[in-house]
Amino acid sequence: MADDPIIRLRGITKTYGTGATAFQALKSIDLDITRGDFVAVMGPSGSGKSTAMNILGCLDVPTSGEYLFRGHHVETLDRDQRALLRRRYFGFVFQGFNLLSRTTALENVELPLLYRGEDRRTRYERGMAALDKVGLKPWWDHTPAELSGGQQQRVAIARAIVTSPDVLLADEPTGNLDTERSFEIMELLTDLNRSGITVLMVTHEPDMAAYARTIVHFRDGLVERVENTGKAGV
Repeated sequence: MADDPIIRLRGITKTYGTGATAFQALKSIDLDITRGDFVAVMGPSGSGKSTAMNILGCLDVPTSGEYLFRGHHVETLDRDQRALLRRRYFGFVFQGFNLLSRTTALENVELPLLYRGEDRRTRYERGMAALDKVGLKPWWDHTPAELSGGQQQRVAIARAIVTSPDVLLADEPTGNLDTERSFEIMELLTDLNRSGITVLMVTHEPDMAAYARTIVHFRDGLVERVENTGKAGV
């Protein structure tokens, strides 16, 4: 694992509303995320963890502070520039899978490549390779309704990694799964992390967080503590 942080937050604040109704969701957050780390973000509801993840994923902007990604200031980018950054460097996995119901697993996985203007052959080859990585190549022509919950989440992960992102952001990726499927998904995320992808995961489940090397605990808009689990790096 390289020592340089791929992500650096300095003095990040996020305030919603103005005047008497203003709410400060983040209160001067400092955080370094090392390239190749597996980070679990935990905290009670309203702690600021989801707000922080939205900023980290370039889905939202801070009210103040500095966000450096690969040494470049993200907080100065406009909406289109942030969208390009997301498209090139980030993959996203959500609790609800967010798959298109009437399309095949392969077509779902190909979507990010379609948005990037890749040709059909490239989309097919990279889409099948991504499905192979998550163990679903034989199911490439199945629709979400023909797949189990765990398989649907694997398709969602394949879609997130088909563009070869530097960072994978997973928001409660096991929240809709039973225990056995949850552990399968965590093993998959661990394997992807070992391949070099930096993984940032929001979870409220200690069993899932235990897979991470770094656990960041949020409370009341602050980073309460950062815990190193002692797991080896990539």
